[in-house]
Amino acid sequence: MSRTLGVLISGRGSNLQAILDAIGEGRLDARVGVVVSNQAEARGLERANEAGVPTAVVSHKNYASREQFDEAVLAQLKAHDVGVVCLAGFMRILSPVLVRAFPDRILNIHPSLLPAFVGLHAQRQALEHGVKVSGCTVHLVDEELDHGPILLQAAVPVEEGDTEETLSARILEREHELYPKAIQLVLDGKVRVPGKRARIAS
Repeated sequence: MSRTLGVLISGRGSNLQAILDAIGEGRLDARVGVVVSNQAEARGLERANEAGVPTAVVSHKNYASREQFDEAVLAQLKAHDVGVVCLAGFMRILSPVLVRAFPDRILNIHPSLLPAFVGLHAQRQALEHGVKVSGCTVHLVDEELDHGPILLQAAVPVEEGDTEETLSARILEREHELYPKAIQLVLDGKVRVPGKRARIAS
């Protein structure tokens, strides 16, 4: 498997930065081959440029369907010999076109303890439900939203007086720790997916 990562973003790219930092510090044995964004103004593109990583903007507005958009994204990933795809705040639902091109090699990080609170505003959902513990999940992507086999999770206590912003900030810190670890597991071939559950080899 190629150890070249393709990172898909839509916004500020803080998890992209965590991946770049982990590579730079020797905690993640990989390289980022390309960063693809569907938003030309995404701050994450600046982060990639500062790190000398190639970037591409593929606007979903230019395509009539999710499948056509994903074909264009896939072309960028293939052009850079990407082996593993990392979704880092990518605000598009993947079609089977992309999912099937990288079976069990697309990762996503989500700010909840899945399967709880899928979709947008997971932190707000957690607060509205009055849970005492939230957190984040790294999972393999399948054809369902925020579904796929779970690789790693980290719990984050919900504190008295938490707002969506304060809870989100604490969860984000754990995301930055967790994501590079999960990517390394996949690159090292330690993830097995019998059925719908992921098993991590020791």
